[in-house]
Amino acid sequence: MKKSEVFFTNFRTTFSENILQKLRRLLVVAGIKNINFQDKFTAIKIHFGEPGNTAYLRPNFAKVVVDLVKELGGKPFLTDCNTLYVGGRKNALDHIDAAYVNGFSPFSTGCHVIIADGLKGTDEIYVPVKKGEFVKEAKIGRAIVDSDIIISLNHFKAHEGEGIGGAIKNLGMGCGSRAGKMEMHSTGKPNVRSNLCIGCMACSKNCAHDAIFFENNIAAINHDKCVGCGRCIGVCPKDAIVPAKDHSPEILNCKTAEYAQAVITGKPNFHVSLVMDVSPYCDCHSENDAPIVNDVGMFASFDPVALDRACVDAVNNQPLLPGTIMEERKKIHNDHFRNLHPTTDWHSKLIHAEKMGLGTQEYKLIEI
Repeated sequence: MKKSEVFFTNFRTTFSENILQKLRRLLVVAGIKNINFQDKFTAIKIHFGEPGNTAYLRPNFAKVVVDLVKELGGKPFLTDCNTLYVGGRKNALDHIDAAYVNGFSPFSTGCHVIIADGLKGTDEIYVPVKKGEFVKEAKIGRAIVDSDIIISLNHFKAHEGEGIGGAIKNLGMGCGSRAGKMEMHSTGKPNVRSNLCIGCMACSKNCAHDAIFFENNIAAINHDKCVGCGRCIGVCPKDAIVPAKDHSPEILNCKTAEYAQAVITGKPNFHVSLVMDVSPYCDCHSENDAPIVNDVGMFASFDPVALDRACVDAVNNQPLLPGTIMEERKKIHNDHFRNLHPTTDWHSKLIHAEKMGLGTQEYKLIEI
């Protein structure tokens, strides 16, 4: 397979070009203008950051992408899907509040924030997965499916479940509805935390398979009837229903890659990753630990697989910073991410993404 082009620029500036101007130049040189944006709804998939976390990308970077898309005639919006876990982004109202608190508003970015899977994370479309080994139909947030163009804007970092958090994770896990996220995380069925159940019956009213029953006004799930769709998780007002956690990191990575393919198949797509504040954990945490390496730079490509691989290589080529969590980790692998999270292996995601035809790990790095 032909090597994919990945464009890169560092964070050095001059008196005539600041970081934001440099990012715009990177996007243009990388070929974003080759996409026909005219009157096209353009989903800019970004992580708004869990309240309390400060490692997420600043809204200034999003505005650069938004302004360029609008200049090219597109109709951009910033988007993400609701989270599966309890936190500040588990429904659209809290999610938008979190986005605004962290600076992502129409006034600061120049476009609207739309939570793609709706109020409770149940507004989804089933998208067939071509060549899917683990997923036959991905459950994707409706607004993302309805969009004409996909741009992923990623904060590249480590991740405790998938090894790395980059373009593929931003697309796959990030664009899955709450039920989709459950499918990626687990092949099992959800369970009820009885101490949190208030007996409101919202779960049973939304169960299409009559799998939920009540004992002493407390919900329980018949796993013989349950199909694992996850809608009960989305509608529970008390987060009393939780997904099973029975997946290996390798299968999680493969499912994430298959979801990413479902998101971008048949649509023009472009991917941008900023390797800065490389935190040890996902931005879904309400805190962020010290970055493990110095800031590296900004990357852009039409190939999300090549982009992720280029970012991994760039981080692994950096010396570790003193005073970070890496001082507590054993240096077993010649790989910062494997040493940080030994039970995960980011290779499985990229290998499976290649197999799915999502891109190639072979890349040509072009520095501007």
